[in-house]
Amino acid sequence: KLMDKAMEELRGQCLGCEGCVLGKTRTKLVFGDGNPNAKVMLVGEGPGEQEDLQGIPFVGRAGFLLDDMMKMIDLDRSRVYIANIVKCRPPHNRDPLPEERDACSQWLKKQIEIVDPLIIICLGRIAATSLIDEDFRITRQHGQWFDVDGRRCLAIYHPSALLRDVSKRPETFTDLREIRSEIRRLCPEVYE
Repeated sequence: KLMDKAMEELRGQCLGCEGCVLGKTRTKLVFGDGNPNAKVMLVGEGPGEQEDLQGIPFVGRAGFLLDDMMKMIDLDRSRVYIANIVKCRPPHNRDPLPEERDACSQWLKKQIEIVDPLIIICLGRIAATSLIDEDFRITRQHGQWFDVDGRRCLAIYHPSALLRDVSKRPETFTDLREIRSEIRRLCPEVYE
């Protein structure tokens, strides 16, 4: 429960953030969701319209697809923690600007410290360029493991990209199986 309390305190601090312009246009802060004691953390880029309205990450069409993708590898929101690079919705769902990502990076960094996951899954290019390598190429490097600050990190296509381009789904299914086998290897208790 200490982690729940730490995450709630951090959320409270983040509510007052005025580090960039996105805080002025948001409906709700989209801080994070799931299990703050999880061994697996999923990180997307930023909230969309439904997330902004509900204050929960991945609740729109992309969120439904993400839930389905997790089910394929025997995961759900009670077994993972989900966050985004930025906590407020960029206008018209545009990519978060570098200065917005920088302003928000302290919150994600602290979330990662609190959760202390063994595995981080980056959902899409923006998350991968922020957490794995600024020159990350999602089309070439998705499904590859990287060691970052003592954690195993892997990027997959963002669920919204899979909604737009179904031809990427078979590759993503392969990536999901790779994630499941790494979870079984590093933290089998996730599946108990």
